[in-house]
Amino acid sequence: MEQFKVTLAGRSLVLEVGELAQQAGGAVLVRYGESIVLVTATASAEPRDGIDFFPLTVDYEERMYAAGKIPGGFIKREGRPTEKAILAARLTDRPLRPLFPKGFRNSVHIVATVLSVDQEYPPEALAIIGASAALSISDIPFAEPVAAVVVGLIDKEYIINPTAEEREKSTLHLLVAGTKEAIMMVEASAAEVSEENLLEAIIKGHEVIKEIISLQETMFATCAKPKREVPLFEPAEEISEKIGVIASEKIEAALLIEEKLAREEKITNIKKEINETLLSEYPEKAKDINACFENLLKEIVRKRILEEEIRPDGRKPDEIRPVTCKVGYLPRTHGSALFNRGQTQVLNICTLGSLGNVQKLDGLGSEETKRFMHHYNFPPYSVGEAGFMRGPGRREIGHGALAEKALLPVIPSEEDFPYAIRLVSEVMGSNGSSSMGSVCAASLSLMDAGVPIKKPVSGIAMGLVTGEKAVVLTDIQGMEDYLGDMDFKVAGTRDGITALQMDIKTKGLSRELLANALKKAKEGYLSILEKMLSTLDSPRGEMSPYAPRIITLQIDPEKIRDIIGPGGKIINKIISETSSEIDIKPDGSVFIAALDSKNGEKAREIIEGIVKEAEPGVSYLGKVIRTENYGAFVEILPGKSGLIHISHLAHERVNKTEDVVKVGDEIMVKVLDIDDRGRINLSRKALLSDTGNPNSSSAKSAKSARLDGNKKPSRYDKGGRKFIK
Repeated sequence: MEQFKVTLAGRSLVLEVGELAQQAGGAVLVRYGESIVLVTATASAEPRDGIDFFPLTVDYEERMYAAGKIPGGFIKREGRPTEKAILAARLTDRPLRPLFPKGFRNSVHIVATVLSVDQEYPPEALAIIGASAALSISDIPFAEPVAAVVVGLIDKEYIINPTAEEREKSTLHLLVAGTKEAIMMVEASAAEVSEENLLEAIIKGHEVIKEIISLQETMFATCAKPKREVPLFEPAEEISEKIGVIASEKIEAALLIEEKLAREEKITNIKKEINETLLSEYPEKAKDINACFENLLKEIVRKRILEEEIRPDGRKPDEIRPVTCKVGYLPRTHGSALFNRGQTQVLNICTLGSLGNVQKLDGLGSEETKRFMHHYNFPPYSVGEAGFMRGPGRREIGHGALAEKALLPVIPSEEDFPYAIRLVSEVMGSNGSSSMGSVCAASLSLMDAGVPIKKPVSGIAMGLVTGEKAVVLTDIQGMEDYLGDMDFKVAGTRDGITALQMDIKTKGLSRELLANALKKAKEGYLSILEKMLSTLDSPRGEMSPYAPRIITLQIDPEKIRDIIGPGGKIINKIISETSSEIDIKPDGSVFIAALDSKNGEKAREIIEGIVKEAEPGVSYLGKVIRTENYGAFVEILPGKSGLIHISHLAHERVNKTEDVVKVGDEIMVKVLDIDDRGRINLSRKALLSDTGNPNSSSAKSAKSARLDGNKKPSRYDKGGRKFIK
């Protein structure tokens, strides 16, 4: 086994080669603190037939033993990857993909297996480092090594690989990946950080990335296998020239069509014409014809942008498509909003629930629940296609998580707004940056629901085309994303950035270009924000009548068992009687959710009655719940009853309990004392005058407390029982 070490933020980053997974194409064990990730990279011997893309697959395997946990559920073994694992796999894929040779068609499989988790240092960045290292020492063609670090920001100080405690204090969580020369990927969540601070954090991270890459280069010089010779797909130059002659002018004319579907239909028809013309001459070259056509389309689009600064839909580089918004779109939901930007259309729905509806997490992280959720759906019809409706794929999960990250800093705390919040973005149409459209729609939907968000958030996607010069594009559409060099999504408030995601399709991005893109991105999302606020500028003062009302109270934690009762008997009875949802936390916080506020108040009164303690010397209006030969048991508070001994039922001698009281009678009683076992001794006699009238001056002078808060009954029979008309 070979070991290679470098010190980062006071801890050793260790790469180990040679002990594990010796039959993989390349295998590296990465250690940092007590987090350990094994990453392997293996490629197929031959190119995959019949495809026109690079078949790279990245799997991020969480093993629950890594955190000392046994998986939940019935089966007790790991199943489908968690959302966090899917996001980690995407993070690993994104900086690596542009660095494989163009035309490479062999299947490449990267597997990152998390063997041990140190909560101080999460393993996501280690998977990227390990993947690059495994590829570098393998025989798989790969341009140059990549590394990644996490950067935090505390009191204007940039922290590399912050600990768990530092992450709690940090206003920024930035994961940056890159080569020795340039940035390849950025993923960030922030508490309204300025673009200057964000740019500086990226540069600080890149300095550390260079150290990690130097470590990989040392390892490469010692352990690397010779790179294999692989066939790279290159379309025939002869076919490329013929397609250029036939289709160039037609494509240029088609690109003048502003409407997406009409433009795509025209381009598709040109492609069909090319195939019909050339397939008869080159029957075995269908892949070459398609590749040459795509290359020509890309060349023309990019040339028009670079030379004339004209985009496919006729806009200028910094021009944003028309934006329209509607709120209150759906009558029975708690909040809803429709956001349109060009042909991208997102309908967002906000649903509020009790804290019992929080999402339970079963993963390697320290968090066990999630109160705020954003889910994103991208059906085939949103891009005019027919397809299959299955569960969310990696794209849906990634886009949903990005929007959630952008909104989280403005969500009110649980103390200020004790609700579980679920947002669902339904993409109704897509032509560029539906994830940022989801941020805008969700922000409006939250305000429509009356959620007191701290500030509204909007977002925008930026693009880039490079050649002899570089042109930054604001509010990119689908074609510009597909044919361009960058997809750069930025979300934020008026006061700063809350989320950022950047993917580079070339071999990196300079500081100057990044700074320019950030500046234009903020200008763009602020412009969209103004359009949003002209529709709804603040959260509504009242929630929907269909949203639950939540009442909170604090009780002594020792009383929780009294509310729950044996086997949940008491709390289930309260829930049934009041049609409410009740959540109780270990610290004694009680949350009551009910659609009808009267039911919520009733549940609160019952709970307060249960936790209320009986006091010696205090009188109560109670209900007889049981009679015995030796006396009667009376419920004086919900769930609390005491005994009136037969000798305390009346002044005169009582031979039989039922001669004075019966089950169901409501009577005034006085607490004599509470013994050391908590048993309550009551007296009825203490409230009766010699004539048996409980309304005598002696009875009236007793301090009283009542079960239901009603006025004291004013008419009694000689036995002290209440008259029932």
